[in-house]
This record gives sequence, C-alpha cells and structure tokens, in this order.
Amino acid sequence: MSTYETMSFHLETERLVLRPWAQSDAAELRALHSERGKGTPTAEYTRTLIAKQLTATATTGIALLPIQRRDEGDFIGYCGLIIGRSTLEEPEIAYELFQRTHGRGYATEAARAVLDAAMATGRKRLWSTVGTWNTPSLRVLEKLGFERDHVSTEDSGEVVWLTRSLP
Repeated sequence: MSTYETMSFHLETERLVLRPWAQSDAAELRALHSERGKGTPTAEYTRTLIAKQLTATATTGIALLPIQRRDEGDFIGYCGLIIGRSTLEEPEIAYELFQRTHGRGYATEAARAVLDAAMATGRKRLWSTVGTWNTPSLRVLEKLGFERDHVSTEDSGEVVWLTRSLP
C-alpha cells in the first residue's frame, strides 16, 4: 500500500479548473490527440482511454486531469501526474494543450497547481520526459524548477529526462 496521500482531483487556479475525466470529454480528447499529426483516434479508443484513466486514478491515487478555462468553460487539454516512464513514488508530470491555447501560460499555470497537489501527497521528487524538439514544454518545466537529469534515445527521437525535488 502506498505511503502517500491521495492527490486532489479538483484543482483551481486563477484562470483554470482541473477536474476528473467524464465520458463527455471524449470528443475534445480525440480532437486534441489528432493535433499530434498521427491521425484521429476512434471514439471507442478515446472512451476506453478515459475509462483507463479513471481506473488508474482509483488504483494509484494520482491523476491526469482535464483542464477547463474558468471563464469560457471549454476543455483546452490535460495536466497531471502519471507513472509514465517513472514510478508511483516519483511520478511524471504530464500535460498537453490544444495548439490554439499555446503561449498564454496555461500549461505553466496548470502544471504549478499539479506540482502543489503532488507536494501535498508527501512525494519527494517528480520527473518529466519531453522530446528535445519540444522547446515550449521544456520552458514550462524550467519555470517550474525542473532540472535536466539526462537524455535518452527512443524510437520517437531524443528524450530529455528532467527532475524536480519537492520540499
């Protein structure tokens, strides 16, 4: 059994609300995934992905959460903690936002809220892995105090591993 507190699954910032997944997020999540340039996943695949996220959250006590803009009420992406390439003890912070919302500080704002939520669980360190080509993402992590640990080469290309100690 984990010695960590369960992460808060409802986070609010000045401009954003992060909350648990709902099946009604499937269409927006499909649209977000299609921006990756590898085609659009099927509705069934996306619904299954959301179900898996909810199951993983119940099992692990950490979550990847949809991001909604507070004023507009629209889904703009997701941010949260995942096991990813790391461990439950030292999870990864992950985020992906619609391209139309890039450059407005939303990723930094959401990730800062998730960082605070991670600290509240009692964890000592977080990881993040980002493609070396993804300069905006690397900038977000730099603002949040992440430091480069090493670079690995994967099928998708070079990946930067970053880490952030939690007080």
